[in-house]
Amino acid sequence: MDSLFVHWNMNPEIFRIGSFAVRWYGLLFVSGFVLGYWLFTKFFKREKVNEALLDPLLYTLLIGTLVGARLGHCIFYQPDYYFGSWKGFLEIFAVWHGGLASHGGALMLLLCMWWFANKYGRKNHIDFLWILDRLAIAVAFAATFIRLGNLCNSEIYGDVTNLPWGFIFERRGETEPKHPTQIYEALSYLFLGLGLLWLYVKRLDRMYRGSFIGIFFIVCFGMRFLIEFIKEPQVDFENSMALDMG
Repeated sequence: MDSLFVHWNMNPEIFRIGSFAVRWYGLLFVSGFVLGYWLFTKFFKREKVNEALLDPLLYTLLIGTLVGARLGHCIFYQPDYYFGSWKGFLEIFAVWHGGLASHGGALMLLLCMWWFANKYGRKNHIDFLWILDRLAIAVAFAATFIRLGNLCNSEIYGDVTNLPWGFIFERRGETEPKHPTQIYEALSYLFLGLGLLWLYVKRLDRMYRGSFIGIFFIVCFGMRFLIEFIKEPQVDFENSMALDMG
């Protein structure tokens, strides 16, 4: 019977030299930012925005996402560990140990883009909504890469299923097939990104300001809401919740 399902036991490390390891998650995370940067170069050229803003925008996005995602994980998922001792507190800065929360990254990203728009926007004829509309396209594709990274880590998967595409996550000690919710989310983000990109290329002059980010939030959170019903709790306290936190 198990032959009907996918036996998943992928090594999350690409290679290791001593204590230094390069992981698939990290490679995919960086790839998402590289693709996002490339998309913004196209947006800036098409709309004749000062391309000198590209580098500070990238740094703001990268730092904001990492800081927000790391703090989100530490605060929402393991506060007792990270804030219960100096040893735990210092590990907040050890991002390479893993532990990132997408909702923390999203909140910090909004704050950082608001700051960026106020600092650079007026003299370059862009504003907060302008940035968010273009960012929605880039984030959809980046989220696709990140969820594939979660698959490589054998994490954030779903409940038991009898569907033929169920994954047995052997590296996590699982013996029953589970919903590969990482793939479900990755596909939903990919199609969302493609749809938004099509609207940008073909219908930009007909779209209202805020339309892209509005569509992004509706589709993204709508899909995540549905997928959360079949996703396993990531931490023990979520067992008493109707839906998972992340």
